[in-house]
Amino acid sequence: MTTTATEGPSQDRPAEGPRGYPGPGGAAHREHAAPGAALAVLPGVLRGALAWTDAHRTHFTLPDDVLEPHTQVNATLKPLGELAQLGSTIRRTTAPGTPEHELAGDLVAYAWEQVAAGELLLELLRAEPFAAYPYEIYAAFAGYGLRHEGFEALARPLTATRAWAHTEQHANRQLGLVNSERRVGAVPHTDAGAVLSRTWLGGLSEPWMFEGPSGYALTHTVFHLTDWGRMPDRVPARLDGYLRTWLPAWADGCLESGQWDLTGELLAVAASLPGPAPEPLLDAVWPVLADVQHPSGCVPETGPPVPDTTAPDPYPFIDCYHSTLVTAFAAALSLRPPRGAGETVPGRERRTA
Repeated sequence: MTTTATEGPSQDRPAEGPRGYPGPGGAAHREHAAPGAALAVLPGVLRGALAWTDAHRTHFTLPDDVLEPHTQVNATLKPLGELAQLGSTIRRTTAPGTPEHELAGDLVAYAWEQVAAGELLLELLRAEPFAAYPYEIYAAFAGYGLRHEGFEALARPLTATRAWAHTEQHANRQLGLVNSERRVGAVPHTDAGAVLSRTWLGGLSEPWMFEGPSGYALTHTVFHLTDWGRMPDRVPARLDGYLRTWLPAWADGCLESGQWDLTGELLAVAASLPGPAPEPLLDAVWPVLADVQHPSGCVPETGPPVPDTTAPDPYPFIDCYHSTLVTAFAAALSLRPPRGAGETVPGRERRTA
């Protein structure tokens, strides 16, 4: 058994700082990762991240004043929407009857309870008909099969307005709205292929221009394009080749700079590509992220991991909840049975040109 998230670094790891933080020479070492290294740590990483999320589910609880104008959406509804989105994907990706499958389902059910089975999202839509975020949060549930008739009855005329079709957004955000419309069953307000061509990724940007904001734009372009990894056939061949070529370099840079959240998102992208997964990349990166994961199961967003492995809550919730959810999401996608190149998946949409 290789090193797990609860053990110290093994002797054949690169020179490191506290608990897996890469030191000098790490990149050269990762180029020679042992085959199967990812598979050895992935089950434990997934279990740990989900266990931490479950133990901290009350932190996702919405406050009583969530509908008031002063409430901070990014600290309340955003985390809950991410719990619903990533939890539902993990549920769909894991095998029925496994603890991970059942726990992910419980977390989605908890999130649905928090929005009063959609009633709270309807109130948000009434209060902010010009805002996309209530619709996008609802779409996370609708894609899972949890629906609210009143919400959809109001959303239909709103999404048919000129204002909805001409909301000014970054291209990757607009692609997310198109995916939300697909999930709800509405006619997309614009062509996904045209939007994709305007993204950083769709333009095949110079790879050396990759940095934090462009990295997150890239990962979310893939998530929205593939419906959060569920439909890899939507990735055009030219983007597939570009990503397979440059993901290793980008992931290595994130490891060297301690960008664990973005590292997890890049791993999720790698597991969302059509055809066989890029196993050398997964084998090189997953063991490092497993070492960064705290024994409690959480993963920090950035920076050196805390040296105290016995602390029950080593990081503030806001500084680790997203990276922990992303790690679980990426692990679940990476553990999916492999698909052969060119394999057709019934019911999946054709790739966007």
